[in-house]
Amino acid sequence: MKKQKNKLAGLQRRKAIAGYIFILPFIVGFLVFMVKPFFQSLYMSFCTVEVGAGNFDPVWKGIDNYIRAFRIDPEFTRLLTEEISRMVIDSLAIMVFSFFVALILNQKFKGRALVRAIFFLPVILSSGVILGLETDNSLMAQVQVAIEENTTGISITAAVENILRTAGVGVRAFETVFEIIDNIYNIAISSGIQIIIFLSGLQTISTSMYEAADIEGCTKWESLWKITFPMISSMFLVNWIYTIIDFCMRSDNEVIDKITKVMVEQINYGFSSAMTWIYFIIVIAFVGITSFFISKGVYYYD
Repeated sequence: MKKQKNKLAGLQRRKAIAGYIFILPFIVGFLVFMVKPFFQSLYMSFCTVEVGAGNFDPVWKGIDNYIRAFRIDPEFTRLLTEEISRMVIDSLAIMVFSFFVALILNQKFKGRALVRAIFFLPVILSSGVILGLETDNSLMAQVQVAIEENTTGISITAAVENILRTAGVGVRAFETVFEIIDNIYNIAISSGIQIIIFLSGLQTISTSMYEAADIEGCTKWESLWKITFPMISSMFLVNWIYTIIDFCMRSDNEVIDKITKVMVEQINYGFSSAMTWIYFIIVIAFVGITSFFISKGVYYYD
């Protein structure tokens, strides 16, 4: 018994060492390239940075930049609220979409490999070069304009939305649902990695567990809640954190656009650093709080 415990401890130790070796390049890169700019940005957020000939001269101003961000700037608070709300809604939609797509792709059917490749295409499409072609391609822009000019059909979602709005039935809730439906392209293109992670988790579940559940008379719905969810619950935590961080790096993030404009166009490094830190702290706090509650429902097994 003692020998078996020592073997398990040795195996876990080797796995831990392999994990640290895997993340070692990131740790080294962060310490060498990121730590100094990280603290420089924090210091600049409390300063007015005067740009000289080839140098920066930060002048300490205390929390003036933070006061300006919340109480003086006419846009930042509104953009921050809108982006945080959009982050929550989009992240939940991406989690639900990617999970159910992974469930479908985990089933056995003809052409499964091809369908999996198609659903992984958003990861390729969201890469730097192709994303640039998608957003800056004048030909695609002309095609989009031509389609919009020649489309005279009635939008079903718009018609249903107008009916519900007129009836006054759950207007805000339905508006959120229709926003998600209208945004399905962005949700799908942002779900590639999450689908792969969920799919890898589903494939680790032994089929014998489902066979035993069938013998005991469990329905597919009961198996989903009693077997599938607990066994891949840790994947929900990983995907949730990844989805939020990925959202903050999207090119259509208006808070990041605001910060970039203040830094580049107005050359105001102190104010832009303060807005960056406000956004960073709010996102990290949100990730920490939600991850704490999600981790309570995570089932870990050997």
